[in-house]
Amino acid sequence: ARRARQVARRRQVAMFLAKTLTSRSLPDIGRRFGGRDHTTVIHAVDKIGTLMRERRQIYEQVTELIQMIKSSD
Repeated sequence: ARRARQVARRRQVAMFLAKTLTSRSLPDIGRRFGGRDHTTVIHAVDKIGTLMRERRQIYEQVTELIQMIKSSD
């Protein structure tokens, strides 16, 4: 159960990054993550946004990922 939760959280972060850094639609992002529904993507984006506001460590980790991705362009 713990491993599944860790994988799900990482997938949520990846969906958050996809929505934040690309112009892809929610359904398209969901399809690219194994055929998930657009509502799953909405939930992931909302969940990570909330966690970033509530937990400084998550905010810093996601912000660092965004900076790394942007600097590799």
